[in-house]
Amino acid sequence: MELHNLRPAEGSNKKRKIVGRGHPSGRGRSSTRGTKGAKSRSGFKNKRNFEGGQTPLQMRLPKFGFKSPNRLEYFPVNLDLLQHFSEKFDTSDISCELLVQHRVVKKSHKIKVLGRGELKSKVNVTVHAISDAAKKHIEEKGGSVTLL
Repeated sequence: MELHNLRPAEGSNKKRKIVGRGHPSGRGRSSTRGTKGAKSRSGFKNKRNFEGGQTPLQMRLPKFGFKSPNRLEYFPVNLDLLQHFSEKFDTSDISCELLVQHRVVKKSHKIKVLGRGELKSKVNVTVHAISDAAKKHIEEKGGSVTLL
């Protein structure tokens, strides 16, 4: 076997289809495009969601929902977490800075205290928002709530 004897495997190379070269080529007249219609014309480009003039799917489906651009989203912190922090760090003052410092929340988050869990000690809380149940529970234990 020498380099000049090498041939591609049988059936691996196919002759390309030559179109638009008249009747003798065997692919004359409509050049394999079929007759009539947009696809047979030159310059045809199919739009991404075009369904042949039928109403497209995205127009047939119902529209619903609304996202307010002014919505405030709070990061929830429950009473049991506040109790855990007051015991772990031996402090009665819990603020946003403390939670950020210990990576419970990010600096950009707004914090809201919710009423799940139970407090065993007095806690002073400084946050952005608080639920009525949580505020009542904190004030029953002698703590205070300061809103930012």
